[in-house]
Order: sequence, then C-alpha cells, then structure tokens
Amino acid sequence: MQELERKIGYRFRDWRLLETALTHSSYANERRDEGCESYERLEFLGDSILGHVTADFLYRQEPTIPEGRMTRLRAELVCEASLHRIAQRLDLGRYMRLGKGEERTRGRERPSILADMVESLIAAMYLDSGSLEQPRRFILEELLEQADLGEQHQSEDYKTMLQELVQRRPNQKIGYELLSESGPDHDKTFRFRVTINGQAVGEGSGRSKKEAEQMAAKQALEAMQP
Repeated sequence: MQELERKIGYRFRDWRLLETALTHSSYANERRDEGCESYERLEFLGDSILGHVTADFLYRQEPTIPEGRMTRLRAELVCEASLHRIAQRLDLGRYMRLGKGEERTRGRERPSILADMVESLIAAMYLDSGSLEQPRRFILEELLEQADLGEQHQSEDYKTMLQELVQRRPNQKIGYELLSESGPDHDKTFRFRVTINGQAVGEGSGRSKKEAEQMAAKQALEAMQP
C-alpha cells in the first residue's frame, strides 16, 4: 500500500478506501460474509470525475474547437486503452485483490479490469481528500499533460464520418453487427459488420468492439468513395 501511495503521490488517511479501490468483485463475492466491498461503486464515481476534469481541461486548453469535437476528443482521451496505460505505469495489477477464478484467468493483466481500477483509485483519492484537487492533479500528470492533442485532433472517427455521410440521404439507417469474437478473455479479437438499411457495406476487426466497429466503418467509407 505504501509503495502504491508513493507512486501516485498521495498518502491515504483511510486505507479502507484504497483497499476497496483495489478489490475486484470476484474477491468481494468470495468474502461476502465479511462485508467485503468491490471497487464498482468507486469506479462509477471515478468515471464521472475523470470526465469532468478532462472536459474542463479541454475547454480551457482548446478554446477554438466546437462542442462535437470536444466530445469526441474527451472520449479518445479517457478510453480504456489510455487508462490501461496508466495502470501499467503504476503496475496496478500487483496490488489488486482478485478472486481465485479471475486469478486463474490472468485477470491481473486484463485491460478492462485495470482501466476500471484507475477510475476507482481516482474516486478513492477524491473521497479521502475531500476535494477535487488531488484527483485533478493525478489526472493531469498521468493522462492529460502527456496527451498529444495535435495527434488526437488528427485521429479519425470513422463511425462519425460514416454517420454524417449517410445522414445526407433520406431514410438511411446504419447498423453494426457482431460477427465473431475469438481468443481468451484477456486478449479477444472482435469482428463487426456495418450495414445501411440492412445491406452490408463493410467489415472490420479489432481488439475491442469499438475498434472493430471503427474499422468496419472505415472499410465502408472507402467502398463508398466515388
């Protein structure tokens, strides 16, 4: 615990909050009789704090970009991959409390769990300190000040681009269909198909459902170019 505190630059007054932030539901379920609580409620709060701090940062740092682009940029900054990188830098998997089943399936390495734990840690700092100052400092140092906003601006949101193109035509409806998923839980590959009015116009694969949908939309855009 003290080692993790040094890494995040904050000393907890109530270690129970830190313990809860590091407790997966699989561990809590095995100790339900002991009143053990998982990080899920903290994750919910941490997600909101992360979104608020990121929105405030973008509003002040990027005064010329419109609301729609700020929304997409915020989503890119706080995505699972970004939070997973923070968890890896902090080596959060070492401190996690996991149930036996999750331990056997390498839950300590699963990006989705590690990303959720970053959010629960943010909430724990907020509740323990009683203000936004500490979680804001953590989010700025670990995420926002390291982000290349120029590169983020250039990243393509193919789903939005496809939606905008299709909306120019009347009575057009886009759909995304999961075709397959393969690989172990901690390292899955997803394949999606995108349709317009039920007709397939593109397919794509990715390490997450969102990425696979983006790749399907990209293929559709390429096929629809004159």
